[in-house]
Amino acid sequence: MPHAGSTDTLDVAQRYLAEAEQVLQRVRDTQQPAIRRAAQWCAEAIARRGLVHLFGSGHSRMAVEEMFPRYGSFPGFHPIVELSLTNHTQVVGANGQRQAMAIERMEGLGEAILSNFVFRDFDVMIVFSTSGNKGVPVDVALGAKARGLTVIAVIAAAYSALLASEHSSGCKLADIADLVIDNCALPGDSMVAVPGVDVRVGPGSTIGNTAVVNMLKVLVAQDLAARGQPPLVLASAFELGREASRERFEATYDDYRERVKVVYGG
Repeated sequence: MPHAGSTDTLDVAQRYLAEAEQVLQRVRDTQQPAIRRAAQWCAEAIARRGLVHLFGSGHSRMAVEEMFPRYGSFPGFHPIVELSLTNHTQVVGANGQRQAMAIERMEGLGEAILSNFVFRDFDVMIVFSTSGNKGVPVDVALGAKARGLTVIAVIAAAYSALLASEHSSGCKLADIADLVIDNCALPGDSMVAVPGVDVRVGPGSTIGNTAVVNMLKVLVAQDLAARGQPPLVLASAFELGREASRERFEATYDDYRERVKVVYGG
């Protein structure tokens, strides 16, 4: 298949799809052992009524929200998202992108975020960061490790390896995590060279992150079902019927509330 910058005859939209397929193929070919191991850890925590905490700053927030809550997802995953780090729609002015990018590098903020929650040592923390080197994600990973949690990092491994740590510890996520999953995005993330444009267009990390997240999700569901604890999966009226879907949403939210109660000091 063609790669970014190639001179093939595919138009740029087709080239983006070809590159996206390559991201998925790399995840398929190289990341299954790590994803399966992570799924086992997550299932063990959830089966004990523990939680898999999810953190992502910047556009890595999308991976957190892809995990839970949405159709085809279930309780046991605890999204942690700071709006100040992820509010990308304002762009300029108050709550603008300049502030968000500066805050993401603010060492110490990760510990302040974690101090709002009660964690158990059998919980799991998944930190999403394509670069894997920014101050806040590194803070969160270090803080989770100090609290005894198992830490999983989802990064673009080839990209992160080229970058220096922006944290005073000198660490990147790959140095801290018990397990690293590669979203297989290219260095710099964007994938397609467009004639007349000076840099590549069309990032691939979202493709890789989404594949990783949903592979984890289905593997955890399978593991929980095998344990006799099938998850309460959010499902549409198309699948369950209108009333049953409504009831499932209520039951899922109630289950989630019970699971996170201890995290908020309940």
